[in-house]
Amino acid sequence: MLNDQFKIKNLGNLSYFLGFEVARRKEGIILSQRKYALDLLTETGMLNAAPVSTPMNFSTKISSEGDPLEDLAAFRRLIGRLIYLTNTRPDITYVVHRLSQYVAAPTKIHHQAAFRILRYIKQTLGQGILLTATNNLSLKAYSDSDWAGCSDSRKSTTGYIVYLGNSPISWKSKKQSTVSRSSSEEKYRALAQTVCELQWLTNLMKDLRLPLSQPATLYCDNMSAIKIATNQVFHERTKHIEIDCHLIRQKVQEDTVKLLPIHTILQLVDILTKPLPPSTFHNINSKLGTINIYAKLEGGCQSTINV
Repeated sequence: MLNDQFKIKNLGNLSYFLGFEVARRKEGIILSQRKYALDLLTETGMLNAAPVSTPMNFSTKISSEGDPLEDLAAFRRLIGRLIYLTNTRPDITYVVHRLSQYVAAPTKIHHQAAFRILRYIKQTLGQGILLTATNNLSLKAYSDSDWAGCSDSRKSTTGYIVYLGNSPISWKSKKQSTVSRSSSEEKYRALAQTVCELQWLTNLMKDLRLPLSQPATLYCDNMSAIKIATNQVFHERTKHIEIDCHLIRQKVQEDTVKLLPIHTILQLVDILTKPLPPSTFHNINSKLGTINIYAKLEGGCQSTINV
């Protein structure tokens, strides 16, 4: 025990730490950044702004084109604050990631897009992550990418989200480092990044002496990428991603990861890879495992994901 070696003061159950709020319910623990978001709205003068239901306008094109923004420091500071908020808000991760790519030379369009996020945050101040009370210690991940989604470089955007049981514990939206020549290639690169995250989380669970009950399940909606992962023969068209091929195949053979197909309409990671129309955004967002701390949970957890 730490108390045997160090003088420790018991402050009771954790309720607030570095901008994170912890709320306990019988269904589990809710992590949110409500006060942090409220302070952000106050500092930016957006506390009385009209709320919106989505963090990004579906028709908005985020690129390097546009009139340059004069106050660069304020924009960069705002993006930095928003990046920290994505620790409990996967619903804003994609658009914040896209805007962060232009902090060196932001435009007025980028500024407008950032302030739309603030209007969405006002609408969803109580949004947080529900860590359900369960004995289900199994990892489940969804991986996808948006082929050539960046209009400036034509690089693809990788997105993944990892669940422990039905609780989201890790997610990412990131532009790939190289241009992919096919949709299979860019989705395979996304799979490789997700496998690395699953391996790291698996090792972390072992270090915490919480062994997983089964191999991590990884869902992908591209059959070509799945076939590449299970085919032991290397072809000319996969030569340039040979390292990724070896990595994924090794983890599949070791039974560390179980790769399964999923229908496109059930793919949750679209919210991390591309702009979505409002109906699609709300449909996926309701299945992510997030919850509004002001909403009542009745009849058990409502954020359970069925695949």
